[in-house]
Amino acid sequence: MTFDERSEINLATLHPAMQKAMRGFLGVAKVICAKVGCDVKIISGTRNYMEQDALFARGRTTPGKKVTNAAAGHSNHNFGIAADIGIFRGKEYCGEHPLYHELGTLGKSLGMEWGGDWKFVDEPHYQLRPSWAKGMTERDMLANLRNRVSKKIDVLA
Repeated sequence: MTFDERSEINLATLHPAMQKAMRGFLGVAKVICAKVGCDVKIISGTRNYMEQDALFARGRTTPGKKVTNAAAGHSNHNFGIAADIGIFRGKEYCGEHPLYHELGTLGKSLGMEWGGDWKFVDEPHYQLRPSWAKGMTERDMLANLRNRVSKKIDVLA
């Protein structure tokens, strides 16, 4: 199944396992959203460290609302195992919409973690947790992810 150009560009940046999970998610999510006249797209995939630091600066050292608590190397987006979605009504982005919660349930049913369950609520966010990281703190997992990348080890292997 092929999706809109923006989603396809972002899907292409993801780890193959995350691509597969998000393709399955997006196929069902589009049907759910269409029932109420909306669409859903993947608006963010893998981010490089410079992109992550620019987002981290928002609301801190640059104008805008804080959008992340993760600096470069401290976000699953930096490792290709996280993606953000957006719900749209026509061309209008809906930053808040009841569908985010419904889609969160869908994402979790497909084995992903959902940012809507976090203390710092991030409803558009989905990620895969590596099986080797079960029981690890997020901090320890991210340290291991950085180490794996430096050694060219698959982040999910």
